[in-house]
Amino acid sequence: MLRSVSSDGTSSGSERNAPPASRARGARAMQMKSQATQVKTDAPASSSAGGRKRVYLLSEGNKDMKMLLGGKGANLCEMTKLNLPVPPAFIITTETCLEYFEEGTGDLPAALDYEFALKAIEEDTGKKFGDPLNPLLVSVRSGAPASMPGMMDTVLNLGLNDEIVEGIIKTTGNERFAYDTYRRFLNMYSDVVMDLDKEPFEEVITSIKKRKGIKLDLEMEAADWKEVAEEFKKLNPNVPSDPREQLRGAILAVFRSWNNDRAIRYRSYNNIPDEWGTAVNVQAMAYGNMNDGCGTGVAFSRNPSTGENKFFGEFLPNAAGEDVVAGIRTPQPLEEMAAKWPGVYEELYKYQEQLEKYYCDMQDIEFTVENGRLYMLQCRNGKRTAKAAVKIAVDMVKEGALTEAEALLRIPANQMDFFLHPTLDPKAQKTRIGEGLPASPGAATGKIVFTPDDAEVMANMGEEVILVRKETTPEDIHGMKSAEGVLTALGGMTSHAAVVARGMGKCCVSGCTAAEVDAKSKVLKLGDVELKEHDVITIDGSTGEVYLGTVERRSAAEDEDFQTVLGWADQMRKLKVLTNADTPDQAAQARKLGAQGIGLCRSEHMFFEPERISSMRAMIVAEGKGERLQHLETLSLFQREDISGILKEMDGLPVTVRLLDPPLHEFLPHSPDEMQSLADTLGKPFSVVKDRVKQLQEVNPMLGFRGCRLSVVYPEITEMQARAVARAAAANKKAGLDPKPEIMVPVVSSAKELRLIVPRIEAAVKEELDKAGVDVKIPIGTMLELPRACETADQIVGTDGVEFISFGTNDLTQTVWGFSRDDAIRFIGRYQEQGLLDFDPFARIDEEGVGGLINMAIEKARTKQPETKVGICGEHGGEPNSVQFFHSSNFDYVSCSPFRVPIARISAGQAAAVEVSAQDKLYRESITNVKRAPK
Repeated sequence: MLRSVSSDGTSSGSERNAPPASRARGARAMQMKSQATQVKTDAPASSSAGGRKRVYLLSEGNKDMKMLLGGKGANLCEMTKLNLPVPPAFIITTETCLEYFEEGTGDLPAALDYEFALKAIEEDTGKKFGDPLNPLLVSVRSGAPASMPGMMDTVLNLGLNDEIVEGIIKTTGNERFAYDTYRRFLNMYSDVVMDLDKEPFEEVITSIKKRKGIKLDLEMEAADWKEVAEEFKKLNPNVPSDPREQLRGAILAVFRSWNNDRAIRYRSYNNIPDEWGTAVNVQAMAYGNMNDGCGTGVAFSRNPSTGENKFFGEFLPNAAGEDVVAGIRTPQPLEEMAAKWPGVYEELYKYQEQLEKYYCDMQDIEFTVENGRLYMLQCRNGKRTAKAAVKIAVDMVKEGALTEAEALLRIPANQMDFFLHPTLDPKAQKTRIGEGLPASPGAATGKIVFTPDDAEVMANMGEEVILVRKETTPEDIHGMKSAEGVLTALGGMTSHAAVVARGMGKCCVSGCTAAEVDAKSKVLKLGDVELKEHDVITIDGSTGEVYLGTVERRSAAEDEDFQTVLGWADQMRKLKVLTNADTPDQAAQARKLGAQGIGLCRSEHMFFEPERISSMRAMIVAEGKGERLQHLETLSLFQREDISGILKEMDGLPVTVRLLDPPLHEFLPHSPDEMQSLADTLGKPFSVVKDRVKQLQEVNPMLGFRGCRLSVVYPEITEMQARAVARAAAANKKAGLDPKPEIMVPVVSSAKELRLIVPRIEAAVKEELDKAGVDVKIPIGTMLELPRACETADQIVGTDGVEFISFGTNDLTQTVWGFSRDDAIRFIGRYQEQGLLDFDPFARIDEEGVGGLINMAIEKARTKQPETKVGICGEHGGEPNSVQFFHSSNFDYVSCSPFRVPIARISAGQAAAVEVSAQDKLYRESITNVKRAPK
């Protein structure tokens, strides 16, 4: 069968039924004339019509041309340049793909001409496209600038028809090989190019195997494959017989596949721009399944799971590449290939060493062996686990292959959660019943509960529980704290559930839209599965998957190599990395993970504990300032206690306490029974509580009575909080510690608000510190989370007493886009699928819109007050791409959830390493230019 020397190692055919003389004759007839591509560089003018070169031979490209030739094509060119045995090919550029969409005719671009390149392949192989006696067969494969494995289309063994199949039989004496190749082509062309259902084709093969009582393709004989091919032609009699028409159709299919559903989704998940397009690689086939002297396989220059510096891979003798991919047969380890074909193995080993040293990265290689001759079909930087990525980076620095800056840039920062949370055992048996968003990493197993109170009660009884909610609110905080993990039907990656769970280091799957949560009946439905209270589930916050029952987990362990990588990042980064923490435990955890302070301490989170919420509610429904002040004094004790503990854990590091931010109605009960209970507790008529709840109810709370607006209307609340911060600082100072508290005013839209509020804070702080007889500096700053605040940033920082600004990018994104953070999950996915959004702006900073506003605000602020400290405390502070943006915008710090601190440290180090690497490259180039300069 014809084995594909395409860039993914697919092959076809077998010669086991031919006599020895025929096998030898057939092998010689089907082999290529040369091992490495030797092509002419003087392409005819027709390939560059309109001043644009649309077709490249392998000798004309290199590894730096990925945007034009795609990753696959660029690396084929580079391997050719290195004189590796690469089957000849030509590449149609990504620009031509975009030209196809722009012209919109449904046909190939009018200016595209690849005949010269096809002729070059013919000359190199000694074969002829469409010649029955010496046919050139090709693969037609996609190749985007970024790897998109399996997302776009491929056609193999292209160039066959009835006459050519007969010619192959006469030339090789191998009828089985010819018909096996033909059925593969007919099947793939019908599926990929003509969009026919694959199922009827598979049923043909299944039916014949069943009739003969066999299971494996290898057991099929020549007559069987001939029957299959004939049945396939009946299923689709419209496959073109003209090889050139086949080639045209396949190229069009690859272009179209750039916009198939799976490719669009993959790009949206991986932030690959729609504007890139795909290249098309047309490559001569080589044959890994002509006989037992042929084979195909995949190899890695290092182990992609562990990172061990050991050649790793698998191969299949007498097989086609698609057999490997489809799992039709179990591959054998490369060690068995070394025993079977020692010379070929030695050659492959030499090439993998050469490629790893050349690319300075672990390589993923696809290869084919045709009658003892090795062909290299593809190389690329191999995908690897988080653990392997870290080990490979550290080892390559030790080996002298990479600098620390270069190695740091090889680390996928967003995968480093692996080192911080328990994970599911990949070998464990699992039954998946649902999937949502991977909101907070780790894995958790527990009994389902539907209320935070039940979660707390059961946890106190020693039970492990998963809190299941439609969505969480601040009132669920005690249940979230008690649960092993949280599952919500609604909400996005920065929803309340996601943010709070990450802050607690709890596993969370949010936005599981298929989940039907009936808290009243205590029933959870996921598709056909109905679960009741106390049924056991397992959730994986790293993947967003939900499993039935218990799944074995593995504990997170300290990794020496990971600590080495963090050390590199810390040495290079300019950004400080702070954390968002609301309790002493969170502060301690964050400091252990390398946080350099707290950039956001949400003071309201200190009031949701059951024994504290009553005092908060009493303060809110108070009838008059005197009664309100009485309850505020009680709240001040709680606040002072927590802030004191946080300052102690963060001794010597800054702690930014944000004043009360949410609307007051979020603290109040809403059902009649709960309101009656509160009235009874406070000794007030039910009507007083009911009227207060009604008075504070809001249509749009996010833009309502919250933040600094509370300070304007109820200054006594702000003064209480300022005094609590000052008293906590004074207590720590007297204990011999070095407290560094800061006070931050939220939701400011006007400098006038600050001119009213800041003096009140200063007065309260001064009075408490004077009373305590200590000297502690407590800077005051504000959050920029509204567009108007950004527009007037110069006025805001020009306000007396304002020393820093911190961007609250969660609310800033909401107000810039006009999207509700918790509701946007309902449509953001569709926006991404249709190309209206390249990414979720709540997960990654929108550099053009939100980022543009941020940069404008920073410029205005620092023009007015050059020493203004600038930070960010939204969830974007722990997202790698966003951290790089904040680095480039000259922020002083980022602040993120405790368990995202290591990711932020690595991301900040990478942002600096990019600059270091660029400077090193410029230096090396300048030295080279000096050496080359004429004397």
